[in-house]
Amino acid sequence: MSTDAPPSAQFAAETDRTGHFVRQQSRFRDWVRADGSGPHPAVAGRYHLYVSLACPWAHRTVIVRSLKGLEDVVSMSVVDPVRDERGWAFRDGPGHGPDPVNGFAFLAEAYAASDPEFAGRVTVPVLWDRGTGRIVNNESADVIRMLNAEFPGGDERLDLFPEALRDEIDQVNALVYPAVNDGVYKAGFAASQAAYEEAFDVLFGALDLLDARLSASRWLVGNRFTEADVRLFTTLVRFDPVYEVHFKCNLRRIADYPALSGFVRDVYQTPGVAATVDMDHIKRHYYLTHRRLNPIGIVPKGPALDLGAPHGRERLGPPALPWATG
Repeated sequence: MSTDAPPSAQFAAETDRTGHFVRQQSRFRDWVRADGSGPHPAVAGRYHLYVSLACPWAHRTVIVRSLKGLEDVVSMSVVDPVRDERGWAFRDGPGHGPDPVNGFAFLAEAYAASDPEFAGRVTVPVLWDRGTGRIVNNESADVIRMLNAEFPGGDERLDLFPEALRDEIDQVNALVYPAVNDGVYKAGFAASQAAYEEAFDVLFGALDLLDARLSASRWLVGNRFTEADVRLFTTLVRFDPVYEVHFKCNLRRIADYPALSGFVRDVYQTPGVAATVDMDHIKRHYYLTHRRLNPIGIVPKGPALDLGAPHGRERLGPPALPWATG
């Protein structure tokens, strides 16, 4: 990455000279194995998730941990949603607190303990191995697949990455990730008008396609609930409160898309999901952390969201967890 990023860049090290935001690669990509092979065997109580409830990437892992019923298998702690130049911190506050595993004050200490040469941006989620005293993985896409299939004690009725649908799930993820998940950031962190407009157009082109797809099917792949739905949901649930205003993604709101807005309510109302959505953490993180975008630090009170309103998607297919319906 060029160091000649425009001075307006929120993250200069991840911005090219034309103002495009180019997200850094995840540094830690080891794997927990159910068969016990490798340095990270899947043992209940050995692993810990460091997350932010504000971050959509970390939110994926929180949802999957909840849906799989792994709360007693993989412990979890939450960082302060407001991040400064020192990075994610462990502080007492509503919904977050000290690090119960290592006593770290900042998540950067976990990175330094795992790789003293690491010089990138410290991100969440982090899957920590108590046995080796290091980070196993900080790539959310990997972590949700480990939570889905590798840990003992998970609900075997739920498979978010079924073998028969894997190719199609990967294809959908290949659209959603760059255009939507990362697309809102490419627009929001763009440091030039051209870079912003390029990301903006790709984002709304993808949202139009996804709304059409979800108007005919309750879920994105195979008309059953999969990881593709989780990955889309965590961006969409933040869209109207944050990205539409803060990241200037304002062509349309998710509320203006009939299928996408119903999809968000459908996922939110799935047992185990609503408790993972903390709108206070979400809004305070974005509006108080990105001072180049919001220098005055005022957090908007709106919009009014009724995520518990009827979604009307029952006619399109089965619910996410058929066994959990009343």
